[in-house]
Amino acid sequence: MTQSDQEPDARRFSPAIQRNREPLLDVLAKVLPQEGRLLEIASGSGEHAVWFAPRFPDLTWQTSDLNPELRQSIASHIAHADLSLPAPLDIDVTRRDWGTEDAPLSKLDAIFCANMIHIAPWAATLGLLDGAARYLKTGGKLCLYGPYKRGGTHTAPSNAAFDQSLRAQNPEWGVRDLEVVTEEAGTRGLAAADIIEMPSNNLTVIFQR
Repeated sequence: MTQSDQEPDARRFSPAIQRNREPLLDVLAKVLPQEGRLLEIASGSGEHAVWFAPRFPDLTWQTSDLNPELRQSIASHIAHADLSLPAPLDIDVTRRDWGTEDAPLSKLDAIFCANMIHIAPWAATLGLLDGAARYLKTGGKLCLYGPYKRGGTHTAPSNAAFDQSLRAQNPEWGVRDLEVVTEEAGTRGLAAADIIEMPSNNLTVIFQR
């Protein structure tokens, strides 16, 4: 897939992705399967996908996003990187069926989601966990990255300020309590496999079906 000179450049860029992609790669290299199919939920700009996918050459990296403008950015990043990745899917995690007639979803080896659950209503977190329980193979991994409260308490003043700013934008948003997320995952057959501390007071949380 190549970018035509006539096509507009729809790529978006996030400085945070430039900062977190190397630490995330170190973690994902240890926990992701070497082959199979991975679904990225809320791929955003698409920068994570074009950075990670070539480093897992036998793992098909399927992007997705609910926002059509972000799907355009993802497709543009894929084209500019000249990668043979599937087109991004339009996935609303609160729907029961994530697939479409043209792109049905079968059992997945992994699901990756970065920086979504705190910038979305709580129903999106529950929908993500429901979907992971439906679509992951037995032994498949759900990898979540972002800030969390632990024991109901923020892990850093910066996270508390971030949480306050999120809730000011939308009362349904906010940094989630890791223990609550873990409990909800457990009720869906997703066991907490690992919790890895990351730079900037973030965590990578791994669940296994």
